[in-house]
Amino acid sequence: MSRGRVGVIVAPANPSAEPELTRLLGSRADMHVTRFPVRPGQSLAERLESYNEALPSMVYAFDALPLSAMVMACSEPRYLLGPDEDRDQCAELTAATGVPFASATQATREAMEHAEVSDIVLVSPYQPWLTELAERFWKTAGLNVTQVVQVRAKNGYSSYAVTPSELISQVELAELPADAVLLFTGTGMATLPVLGPLSAGNDRILLTSNLCTAWWALSQTIGQQVTLGRVPHRRYMGGAA
Repeated sequence: MSRGRVGVIVAPANPSAEPELTRLLGSRADMHVTRFPVRPGQSLAERLESYNEALPSMVYAFDALPLSAMVMACSEPRYLLGPDEDRDQCAELTAATGVPFASATQATREAMEHAEVSDIVLVSPYQPWLTELAERFWKTAGLNVTQVVQVRAKNGYSSYAVTPSELISQVELAELPADAVLLFTGTGMATLPVLGPLSAGNDRILLTSNLCTAWWALSQTIGQQVTLGRVPHRRYMGGAA
């Protein structure tokens, strides 16, 4: 079987993107990773802005390595932009490098379009101001955000610190509809362990930043869109057509 190669650009301290993307890509693609520069002493907003500023040069970090696709596995910086600017920059970087490129947010937009999603419940581990930007981003992109579930780790707001058990308990407390579409934003939040428990006994569609990013990258690698079903995490994406 011919394996593709996916280039992944990730934030320095992200603990979840690589493990989850590795599982989701499966045997159909190898993953090659580079990290944004560390920016000590900066506020969160400044650091996120620096990632957006660094992106045009970061896409060249893989040099001559042949890639099937390239992704920015980092959602937060893109919420500082509008969805149109995000989409347009992805198109520009694709044209400049000759490699299909998408941010996690652009990949998520395309995955939701593929799944014909119009209404979402946004599940966010971010600080409230960033969650508000995320909600505005998805509304501007044409989605109806019916509810926002603000998730908090034990020691504060952090996508890296939220545990699966904390995520499950806080989503369950929200008493969401049995047929809701849940979008878990944040590539740094561990989400694969929660998909089974939160989909048991209901008809929800559960989408995550990492799931959508892997879906987009894998679709580019095999040359056709992988199918996202009602419960996409239960299907081996590499074998779907």
